[in-house]
Parts: sequence; C-alpha cells; structure tokens
Amino acid sequence: MESIELIRNFLNARQGVEPARVVPEAMLADLGVDSLMMLELMFEFEDKFGLKLPEDMKSPQTVGEMVAQMDGLIVSQPH
Repeated sequence: MESIELIRNFLNARQGVEPARVVPEAMLADLGVDSLMMLELMFEFEDKFGLKLPEDMKSPQTVGEMVAQMDGLIVSQPH
C-alpha cells in the first residue's frame, strides 16, 4: 500500500472524505484533519509500514507534504 492510499483510506473511513478529493495539493485542514486526527493518521502509518516517525517531524499542511514525508521514511527504512 502506498502512503497516499493509506491517507485516502484513513480519511474515507474516519471522515467520509471521497478518495478523489485526497490529492497532493489538498490542504489537510480542508479535509477535516485536526491535530488529533493527524496523530491517529501517523500512528496508522507507523503500524502499516512498521516504522517509527521522528518526534521532531514537521507537521504537514497538505496531502502532498504528508506523502513526501511518509515516502521519505519508507525509502530510508533499512532493508
């Protein structure tokens, strides 16, 4: 599962956001993501990909920023 799919599935299940609205330029706040939901999404990401997010990670503002951060962590994961 790619990170954007995880975000789409998460937002659809939690907020009823249509997957077609979850595009890189979409603002997370406009999709209903608040600080608590952001934490839940990050925990979901950690569980799905078996990664630990850095505590000093900057909070993304857009779907694209979140995907870039997640993909960067996946790529840097030891194989």
